[in-house]
Amino acid sequence: MRDEGGGLVHRRAFFKAAGLATFAGAVGATLTNPVAAADPREAMFQSWVPEIFAPIPDAPAHTQAIVIGSGFGAAVTALRLAEAGVANTVLERGSRWPNDPWREIFTGDDLPDGRGFWHRTTFTGVNKVPMSFGTFGGVLDVTEFQGIDVWRAAAVGGGSVIFSGAMIAPERKLFDHVFGGVVDYGELERVYYPRVREMLRLDPMPADIYHASPFAHSRAWDDQVRAAGYQPLPNDSIFTWDVLRSELAGTSRASATAARSNLGNSNGAKFDLNQNYLRYAAQTGKSQVYPGHRVDSIAQEASGRFVVTVTKLAPSGQFLGTRTLTCDQLFLGAGSIGTSELLVRAQATGALPNLNEHIGDGWGTNGDVALARGASSVAGQGQGVPSASRIFDGSTVPLTLENWYIPGIPFETGALASLGMVLDSTRTRFGYNAASGRVGLSWSAGAQDAVVGAARAVDRRIAERAGAIAEYGALGYDANAQFTAHPLGGAVLGKATDAFGRVHGHPGLYVMDGAAIPGSTATVNPSLTITALAERNIAAIVAAGR
Repeated sequence: MRDEGGGLVHRRAFFKAAGLATFAGAVGATLTNPVAAADPREAMFQSWVPEIFAPIPDAPAHTQAIVIGSGFGAAVTALRLAEAGVANTVLERGSRWPNDPWREIFTGDDLPDGRGFWHRTTFTGVNKVPMSFGTFGGVLDVTEFQGIDVWRAAAVGGGSVIFSGAMIAPERKLFDHVFGGVVDYGELERVYYPRVREMLRLDPMPADIYHASPFAHSRAWDDQVRAAGYQPLPNDSIFTWDVLRSELAGTSRASATAARSNLGNSNGAKFDLNQNYLRYAAQTGKSQVYPGHRVDSIAQEASGRFVVTVTKLAPSGQFLGTRTLTCDQLFLGAGSIGTSELLVRAQATGALPNLNEHIGDGWGTNGDVALARGASSVAGQGQGVPSASRIFDGSTVPLTLENWYIPGIPFETGALASLGMVLDSTRTRFGYNAASGRVGLSWSAGAQDAVVGAARAVDRRIAERAGAIAEYGALGYDANAQFTAHPLGGAVLGKATDAFGRVHGHPGLYVMDGAAIPGSTATVNPSLTITALAERNIAAIVAAGR
């Protein structure tokens, strides 16, 4: 029942979430002190997911090509090199996680344990609920920089394991504004966006899923934006709808229909890269992924051969040894943060002395903002994960609001969440601290406030016109998180590299991931554009033989 102030139901739901967080902290304190590998916590993880504790093979000492990372850009690179007959080794710091229709392979956002996070013990997400757990090599790395938290993957399959599944092409005009003519949008539209859509089986949410109970929030979100004068646009998604149907029918453990995504879908509901690009690459016999291999540094010898220093890690984080690998061609696909860190460190230490002045520059957040507005009714909004729709608003700053579930709260809250992506021109650059050997960056509070303000204004206008029954800003949920799940830039196409990812000054070195994108994919999720650019760039590299 709603109180006269319009928010009692919502406040109760919020404090219920906080109570669950307190319980989670108690569980974490009981089970998860980060001690030696033989502790009960590790034995528990071994019983749940024994596959990731299998002995980790050593990567070969020399390979024709090494690919660092296993996310969208890296996976495309591995497959297309293998198809061209180029033997390649894929190095991934995280584990290779299996899928199972009934086992809890991954943990949930609501009561997470170490399987969820890469070697940290606390996390406060967009719902502002603090969580506590024990350290382990989980799938989400939350890296804290000054002014911004960056969410990125640590698993075979990279971001495809932990993202929301929406894969959308930007509008041509906005794309051209961001890329400044370095990339031909028409070529992506004709060739590479369709290629990726076919490879990843992308399609919008089917009607039977949309009308199912867990997606009542999607329907309510669409009703509100229509009431505010917008026409919701369907989102292409990477989810396998038959797996969601099995969840709804009770023949698979609930996952994508029960607020699970940021920390993985145990039943393989997302058609992630382990089920396509990486799998197809392995089937050629020319590509192999080596999990538990963290790349610490890269260098190039006078002969032109590349040297890659790796630390081998157990899932618990124990060091299993350090090795030096070599290759003739080195492809960087460790994501915007990982790739930029390697390049900035190599430039500062002289390991790659010919890198130009653009290394580490052009980094941005894709204008990410987490938002929530009140529902127009409180009955059964659900927490299905796949995003059904989005709206575009160009009235002031161009931006997209995308229907989202609320991470970490798998029950009714009366809130309708959105992920905002604002066309933001703010950029920063990575720096190197010689004393610590660390690479870092800082993000402007003013830039973040501007992005949040633009997205919040549109969201509140929708709430007012649709008669929303609660003001979620008053509860501290609305736009509270200084975060990005879409880090981009640091080795931008046409500046640090040529137009196809070849790094200036070091022949045989390539950037194939989000580091190549100038801070924004023009108000949409970056995954489709990252993958399409990787397809475009590796096609040119293979065709030219370099």
